[in-house]
Amino acid sequence: LNCHQQDLPQYGHKQWQSYFGRTFDVYTKLWKFQQQHRQVLDSRYGLKRWQIGEVASKIGQLYYHYYLRTSETSYLNEAFSFYSAIRQRSYYFQVNKEDRPELVVKKLRYYARYIVVCLLLNKMDLVKVLVKELSEEIEDYTQRFNTEDQLEWNLVLQEVAAFVEADPVVVLNDNNSVVVTSNRLQEGTVPPLEQGMVVGQLVLADALIIGNCNNQLTPVELTIDMFRMLQALEREPVNLATQTSKQGTLEPNEKPAKRENPHKYLLYKPTFSQLFTFLSASFKELPANSVLLVYLSATGVFPTGHSDYEGPYDFGGVLTNTNRDVVNGETVQKRNQAQKEMHCLHPGDLFPFTRKPLFVIVDSSNSTAYKNFTNLFGQPLVCLLSPTVYPKSVQDQSQRGSLFTLFLYSPLLAFSSVCGLSNVRRGLWERAQEFLCKVYRDIGQMITRSRTIDQAFLQFFGDEFLRLLLIRFVFCSAALRLHKLFRESRSFPESYPELPKQDTVESGLLQKHILELATMLDVQSLFWDDSLEAY
Repeated sequence: LNCHQQDLPQYGHKQWQSYFGRTFDVYTKLWKFQQQHRQVLDSRYGLKRWQIGEVASKIGQLYYHYYLRTSETSYLNEAFSFYSAIRQRSYYFQVNKEDRPELVVKKLRYYARYIVVCLLLNKMDLVKVLVKELSEEIEDYTQRFNTEDQLEWNLVLQEVAAFVEADPVVVLNDNNSVVVTSNRLQEGTVPPLEQGMVVGQLVLADALIIGNCNNQLTPVELTIDMFRMLQALEREPVNLATQTSKQGTLEPNEKPAKRENPHKYLLYKPTFSQLFTFLSASFKELPANSVLLVYLSATGVFPTGHSDYEGPYDFGGVLTNTNRDVVNGETVQKRNQAQKEMHCLHPGDLFPFTRKPLFVIVDSSNSTAYKNFTNLFGQPLVCLLSPTVYPKSVQDQSQRGSLFTLFLYSPLLAFSSVCGLSNVRRGLWERAQEFLCKVYRDIGQMITRSRTIDQAFLQFFGDEFLRLLLIRFVFCSAALRLHKLFRESRSFPESYPELPKQDTVESGLLQKHILELATMLDVQSLFWDDSLEAY
């Protein structure tokens, strides 16, 4: 039982699979054993309810880790069913009567994990109830035991609350109750490929989601941006609400027929060596005709000096983790003999991995460092790069996650947010979403029909996840270009290779669509309208 899933190498599918199976078998047997012999265990051995809760919590955690490693959303449901049973059956209820702070901490940890699973399953009403319960538990714990981790638990509470409040715009029913919207990939939301459209056959197989922003709160090692990107790379599961009575229905060795979602690695504040190890493992195991996606949401690191020769290590990059001091959100380089920033992922660090198809998204104040790529090996390579400067009103929202990632996750949420809306009626929201589907189809045609577009975009266009990301990127670029608050070019997203602007982000048809959407939401005064400006 001492085989902790966290201690296993998390990269490489093959290393951990067998350990996981064995640990799972042991816990499943243990669970069945206590079910069959509960009377004897209770009367003769004094089995306590919290001990049963511990086993259930461990199984829930195993399922959650299995979900993280395989991206199979069905395992999230299994984790939920175990966590939910613990609460329904009050397994941890007696813990507060024992004079043992370490037992209460187990209960608090269980709550924190349960909340994260509920967030990932969009069970927002339940999350609010659990946050309230956790808050009361923390208060009780800190009053009874004068412990040193009081601050840490209060921080966890703040962070979870930040996740609940993260969406800048809420959708309201007629009775003003909040509609829970899901932003995973749903059937019918991806513009289909037209007859005769020549696109690549590549499939997104692996994704590294990396978060290292200094200003984002993080419950259980996940930033809001990572949380959003994680969902943008998953299909909507067919049934999110599982029956709590059917526990342990999915054995991890029962592989779903076809892997619907790309395999993901979540790296929260990794060091350079951790990041490089995961990149190498993903690269090594990438199947033929597959794509590796690298999403970097991190503080910018800027170059200190100027060299005569401008190469892939001369533009800085994004921060990798170190215990160094971080001043004002940007790292300050110690003036020593180093020529280049060491705790930084430079564009040049990714060069070896361009030997296979690579799709990079950089959300950072120094994202433009990655424009200085060179495609050395002729493999498909695209980098989508965030704006590096935002207008003040948008900047103030950055603790709720980045606007650029929000556009890639939910364009309508981002569009409404940048227009200063805090809520939208459900009927209007649905009409706007329907209109956006038409806009996406048109953007898809602009990309595939352009005579001058770089082939790399088309080679990635065959994969549904990447197609949607490319379309949302074009929509984001076009919308910000028309928005009156976004005045300088640094406030627009960029890409490597560059997109032909007239065919895509500055297309007259797309601008017309954006103004129509703005009119629909009654925010047209925030956008430049050439047809009006001409008079």
